[in-house]
Amino acid sequence: MATTSITIPSSIFSISPSIFSLSSSSNQTPTSLFFKPPKPHLLKSTTAVVIRSELATLPILSFDGTKIGETHLNLKSANPDTARAVVHRGITTDLNNKRRGTASTLTRAEVRGGGKKPYPQKKLGRARRGSQRTPLRPGGGVIFGPKPRDWSVKINKKEKRLAISTALASAAVNGIVVEEFGDRFEKPKTKDFIEALRRWGIDPKEKSMFFMTEVSENVVLSSRNIGSLKMLTPRTLNLFDILNADKLVFTKPALDYLNEAYGYDDGEDEDDDGEEQVDEGITTEEEEALPPTDE
Repeated sequence: MATTSITIPSSIFSISPSIFSLSSSSNQTPTSLFFKPPKPHLLKSTTAVVIRSELATLPILSFDGTKIGETHLNLKSANPDTARAVVHRGITTDLNNKRRGTASTLTRAEVRGGGKKPYPQKKLGRARRGSQRTPLRPGGGVIFGPKPRDWSVKINKKEKRLAISTALASAAVNGIVVEEFGDRFEKPKTKDFIEALRRWGIDPKEKSMFFMTEVSENVVLSSRNIGSLKMLTPRTLNLFDILNADKLVFTKPALDYLNEAYGYDDGEDEDDDGEEQVDEGITTEEEEALPPTDE
């Protein structure tokens, strides 16, 4: 058998010594292919959610629908860059916490019956089967079916309050303030409440949210048959009804409550740099503990 000789250039085996010689300076990186360049140092974003004031002017309407003045709604609002994420987290948390999580199915081990083998393993020419309650048969168990679970999600109180105030501030353009009308309904009558809605410029078919501190019984009975209307109090105020409403209606005491509970305070976000720092000297007890000196 003939042998073939192949001449390999010596330049392949000659590696420049500069490849293995690293400079003592950490700023210089070797240019060889044998060394990976260092990864860039990525700084983590430490930008916090900026809270700002959102001021809105709302008209005040009388029970007859005439404008009698104006008032202001001054609420906390998240930064425009993060407001959408804050409100989204608040609404998804509320919807998840409403889930009961009681759906349950039976597995093949929990279905009743199926203990006896239906027919022999062999000699019948049929597919082997060990139980009639197999998931492949009607009436059998369920594969990977739902089981009772807890869907609740935790959210910080301040974050949830910020989501509600941000949603109210953004929806204030569709809001009005009406004077107290609890004593105007002497008896429950849905027709009178619908006429009042039309006087206030609200279509009874569009979704509306009423926020009141106190709701009289006649008002509740007069409005409960209107499917597109939600009557809320400070205890039942929630993010879903705020976002789902086309019109927001407040009473004057309810607006004052919102400004007080969800309002923006100028002194909240100030730094503590203005506090006086007192330089405490060495106390007598610490002075006694010090070692004696030549003096």
